[in-house]
Amino acid sequence: MTTISPNALAGLPRLQELHLSSNHLAVLPEALLQPVPTLRILDLTDNLLPDLPAGIFHPSIHLRHLVLQGNLLQALQPSWFVHLTQLRWLNLASNALLEVPPAALRPLRSLRSLDLAHNRLQHLSADTFVGLQMLERLDLEGNQLRALPPALFMPTPALRLLFLQNNALQVLPDGIFSPLLHLRVLDLAHNHLQALQLPPRSPPGPPLSLDMSGNPWACDCSLLALLQDAAPQLIAARATRCASPVQHRGQEVAAVSQAGDEGCQHGGDKRSPLDH
Repeated sequence: MTTISPNALAGLPRLQELHLSSNHLAVLPEALLQPVPTLRILDLTDNLLPDLPAGIFHPSIHLRHLVLQGNLLQALQPSWFVHLTQLRWLNLASNALLEVPPAALRPLRSLRSLDLAHNRLQHLSADTFVGLQMLERLDLEGNQLRALPPALFMPTPALRLLFLQNNALQVLPDGIFSPLLHLRVLDLAHNHLQALQLPPRSPPGPPLSLDMSGNPWACDCSLLALLQDAAPQLIAARATRCASPVQHRGQEVAAVSQAGDEGCQHGGDKRSPLDH
């Protein structure tokens, strides 16, 4: 299907689910959803949409799940989401988004899951997620993020699942995960990180599931002490190796942490420069 008529849904006032995935739609009429005010789920996965009409979702005040994955979207229009205060699931993965306007997501105060994976995001502003106090799952995998604002996660204290793998992160700001007392899964795999930041432990409960593989870790006293204290459940531990100092280069981080470091045990300087 390459086109759809503005009145295609006329006569369906009780429609709650609409699946239009895997077609060749490049344009949607702005009035398409006006006849279906009770719509709860809309799936537009894998079409050819480069943009959407400004008021396309204005009639859809009861929408709970919106899937726009696999289209050609390059920009988010804040007008799309103004009336989606009941939306719980938003999937924008695998588009061509270059940025997230600071005010775009703010109306989505009921949102639980946000997927921005596999876009072209290089930067996020500190207030990108303001208003998303209910957010539990955030996926930023496969973008081009080099750094994160220190206060990025302050507005999302309910976050439980956070995916940051396959970006270009080099440094994590001090305390960036401090607001995330309920975090249970953190994926930092395949970035350029040497030092680690973790959220505070909040026992009782399961340990943090952590994937930190594929980074050039500096196995100094700070990292070893952090891992020993936080005791996360390491995913892909065999692929999580030290890049420095020389005596640990190529060794598994978990093994070095478990064995301890004699220099650290004897009061070695946790902030000592790396031995290259």
